[in-house]
Amino acid sequence: MNEIAARYSVLKQSADAHVAAAIEALVQQAPDHQLNRINVLEFAREHGFGEEQAIGAFLHATRLGLFDMSWNVLCPGCGGVLDTNASLKTFTHDTCHCALCAAGYEPSLDETVEVSFTVSPRVRRIGAHDPDTLPIWDYTRQVFWSSGIAFPDDATFKAALDRIVLDAVELAAGEKIILSLQLPEAFLIVFDPVTHAAQFLTVKGEATDERQQLTLVFNNVRAPTGTMELRPGPLRLTLDNRAGRRVLPAVWIAGDELHDLLGHRRPFLTAKRLLTNQTFHDIYRADTLDIDQRLKLTSLTFLFTDLKGSTALYDRVGDLVAYDLVKAHFSLITTIVAEETGCVVKTIGDAIMATFPSPDRALAAALRMREAMRTLADGGADDLILKIGLHEGPCLAVTLNDRLDYFGQTVNIAARVQGLAMSRAIFATETILGHPEAPQLIAGAGLSAAPQRHALRGIPGELTVYEIA
Repeated sequence: MNEIAARYSVLKQSADAHVAAAIEALVQQAPDHQLNRINVLEFAREHGFGEEQAIGAFLHATRLGLFDMSWNVLCPGCGGVLDTNASLKTFTHDTCHCALCAAGYEPSLDETVEVSFTVSPRVRRIGAHDPDTLPIWDYTRQVFWSSGIAFPDDATFKAALDRIVLDAVELAAGEKIILSLQLPEAFLIVFDPVTHAAQFLTVKGEATDERQQLTLVFNNVRAPTGTMELRPGPLRLTLDNRAGRRVLPAVWIAGDELHDLLGHRRPFLTAKRLLTNQTFHDIYRADTLDIDQRLKLTSLTFLFTDLKGSTALYDRVGDLVAYDLVKAHFSLITTIVAEETGCVVKTIGDAIMATFPSPDRALAAALRMREAMRTLADGGADDLILKIGLHEGPCLAVTLNDRLDYFGQTVNIAARVQGLAMSRAIFATETILGHPEAPQLIAGAGLSAAPQRHALRGIPGELTVYEIA
């Protein structure tokens, strides 16, 4: 058995065997472009796998050296990749600018940082490992635009380009070229996906037979996007490459058809989704952020639990039996959290802090935990009551005690809400109950939510909290 085959064998033992087999087949049989920036959610959909199973398998495959993982900062407008990072440790952007959209953005781990997987060159060499050798449209689709854009098939894509691209060239380092174009009355963009340079051209007014002149220089300075006004008619466009590498400028007609080409989107794995994945947390818990990094999340859902009655249980049944029951409680909670796309961040005594990408998944987990504790009580742990609190809001991802952790008022509120619970009831804030799926989940469990007003320690004013029982 060679080294690569041995890694696949380990993958089938550490991840779902069916997903691992599909990954092995993909690497061996798929064309090159399907192995670059793999959209793991699309992979799961195409193969009929659960998303968490697929994410877990690709994470294990990355740990084994079969794939390289990248964290790509996206433009929320056009879906272009504005920057790429091998890990969150190299993620340092407070703002990003998209020249194609002429707009600046504050990157958000919630929606505009994509996590994708590319086959390792040690496993199989593909064209994207040498991006400067890719044909112009392969580079544009595979390197500039993200896996969240659902491009049409090759024939449809080419036909669309014939209608919306006036010209496109490959320009070697140091090369200069002159294009002769006939400008229609339209809004045009000269854009290079390598240097991310763009020039807007507003073509309007009375048509002219007189040749117009324009020179564009490509370098490694990302200057603000400029706009020029021209008239319909002939244009002598000089393109000068001083970037030190090849560039791939194209002249686009920026109309409805271009917007339609880029407008078909599909779900992709976000940084937030990955940070709340249990497998990711288990594998990368000590290697996610640098000690001084603080990354913003605009929305994360927190679930806090604590056991009431564990001390009395130890007195009643003895240390050994009580320990086994408390341990079983931790196992139940951890399993439910992972199955509901969440992650146990840490345990503190008998308490657990978990995160979820959305309020509905946290609420679903809390309801399942409530019922699971009934089963545990039937096994002799009737002294144990699980106190559960839920809250959603913005926070900071940080490194604390050599592991990924979270900081902010959202975390404080979630912990205080859990402290309100004195029975089997679940306590949750309005941000949880406001999720569209919340009423159906609560009704499906045969429960109801009653609002209460509480002053929480360290939190200004009073907060509406719902008791779900």
